[in-house]
Amino acid sequence: MRMIRRYTTDEDKAIEILNNGFLKVFKKIGTFRGEGSFEGWIRRIIYHSVSDFFKKESGYLKFIVLEDAEKDEPQVALQGLYYDDLIQIINALPERSRQVFSLYAVEGYSHKEIADQLEISEGTSKWHLSNAREQLKKLLESRMNRHYAG
Repeated sequence: MRMIRRYTTDEDKAIEILNNGFLKVFKKIGTFRGEGSFEGWIRRIIYHSVSDFFKKESGYLKFIVLEDAEKDEPQVALQGLYYDDLIQIINALPERSRQVFSLYAVEGYSHKEIADQLEISEGTSKWHLSNAREQLKKLLESRMNRHYAG
C-alpha cells in the first residue's frame, strides 16, 4: 500500500489498485518460478496494476514517480539532499524519456514491456532510454561543474 500511495493520495483509488493487484497476484501465482524474491515479483505485479489503473483512467500514463527503496532507518541530511538532487535531475528529462528511463532503469521492465505499456515501438523505447541517459549525463556534469565552481 505504501508503494501505491506514492502515486495517489485518494484512499479509494489506492484500495482499488491494491485489490486489483492482489487479484492478479492470486491469478498468476502459478507462474512464479522461484527466480528472484517473491516480494519483488508481487511488487512488480502491483506496480503494473498502478500503471494500468492510471493508463485506463487518463488514456495514457502521464507521469512515473521513481520509487525509492523502502527506508526503515532515517536518512542523514546529505543523503536526502543527494537523493532529492537526483530526482530533480531525472524530473528535468522530457516526459516520455523520463517514463522510459524510470520503467527500464528503476522498475526493471524490458523494452518490449515498456513498448506495450506506453503504446510505442521497442525501437522508440530504446531511443528514449538512450536519450534519457545522454541528457542525464549532461545534467549531472553540469551540476557537478557548478558545484565545484561555486
